[in-house]
Amino acid sequence: MTLALLLFRKSIYGRDPALTLNQKLGVFMVLVHYIKRELETAFVHRFSSETMPFTNVFKNSFHYYGLFGFLTMYFYLHPDYTPPSWASPTLFYAATAFFLIFEFLNLQTHLVLKNLRRPGTTDRNIPHGWGFGLVSCANYFWETLAWTTFCVQAQVIGGYIFLIASVYQMTEWGLKKHKRYRQEFPNYPKDRKAIFPFLI
Repeated sequence: MTLALLLFRKSIYGRDPALTLNQKLGVFMVLVHYIKRELETAFVHRFSSETMPFTNVFKNSFHYYGLFGFLTMYFYLHPDYTPPSWASPTLFYAATAFFLIFEFLNLQTHLVLKNLRRPGTTDRNIPHGWGFGLVSCANYFWETLAWTTFCVQAQVIGGYIFLIASVYQMTEWGLKKHKRYRQEFPNYPKDRKAIFPFLI
């Protein structure tokens, strides 16, 4: 959706002025996230009908194409968009750097989760490192921080709606996974939260 908006910007909006600095950096963030996600889907994640039922295709399509593709990126890439007046190029570059750090940490948590089960066995281990010392679902925690960073530098209301919907869904999944961990492992760390350190 983002690439389509960029490629056909003039035909979609009627004009095609140069992108602002934070629009360029925001598009870079989005492309990094979704290219990483595609690579993880191909080489890291293991899906089953239990973890990814067919009905999720429709929910995910609405979430990514509706809430993010249209409600966020359509307005973020609009020719009339103006960057937040209180922000500076330094803030936009800093936001991009933090976004990349959070994406890297998110990738590391996915690698930890991939390796929890030893090949040829059904035994799983308790996740450790890369934020798992604080929360059961560090992958959701880092993804939340990445999208929060994007929203702060973009300042598009649709981005915040997308963020709230994403955090709500990840919190629901995180609480269920946290409960499963506690039931499965009698020695599971009692001070870990589900998704947000010291809170939930």
